[in-house]
Amino acid sequence: MNFKTTLGFLRIVALLEGISFLSFMITMPLKRVYDIPEPNFVVGIAHGILFMLYVALVFWVNTDVKWNFKQQAGAYIASLLPFGTFIADAKLFKPTQIKTN
Repeated sequence: MNFKTTLGFLRIVALLEGISFLSFMITMPLKRVYDIPEPNFVVGIAHGILFMLYVALVFWVNTDVKWNFKQQAGAYIASLLPFGTFIADAKLFKPTQIKTN
């Protein structure tokens, strides 16, 4: 992974955003079943920041790479689905990075 490009940075943020999204599977039961809301609060803030950064980076990378509408919509929709950013990395971000190098 080339971390010096915007696409490389997007791939890192996509990985972190996906992990934070899946972390809710652990923190939500802690909050609802065991009445421990603190982990969910922390994960929620981290996920919110990473989500906004992801959306901004998708826009920024699209101005550099010029994805078509289907690729661009797929990148945005991936942030809304569990495991979506991991699939977007494998199917969209990684192949695009290989092409641009």
